[in-house]
Amino acid sequence: MPRPLIVLLTAVAVAALAPSVAQAKACNPVKNPYAGTRYEGVDLSRIRAENVGCRTARRVARKGHRKALAGVPDANGIVRVRWHGWQVRGDLKPEHDRYVARKGERRVRWRF
Repeated sequence: MPRPLIVLLTAVAVAALAPSVAQAKACNPVKNPYAGTRYEGVDLSRIRAENVGCRTARRVARKGHRKALAGVPDANGIVRVRWHGWQVRGDLKPEHDRYVARKGERRVRWRF
């Protein structure tokens, strides 16, 4: 077998075996999850899901965020809670709070 063909086949095999980089997919926002509270009218937006479906991502954002609201932030404005095995971290310093939930290779991000 010619050497260039061996190199080409090796490169194709390595590319096929290499883990693909997870592309975050955009999910629909959770509209008005806190109706009847002081947060009424504020959506959970910009939900991004990696290695998880949108249905699960929206559920994690909704339920994980509810638990994070009850959490106490540290001096840097970071709140950390656990919800059903998901590690939820919220950064409360920017104008819109940013959250990320992780569980193994799965990741969900959203904004409040």
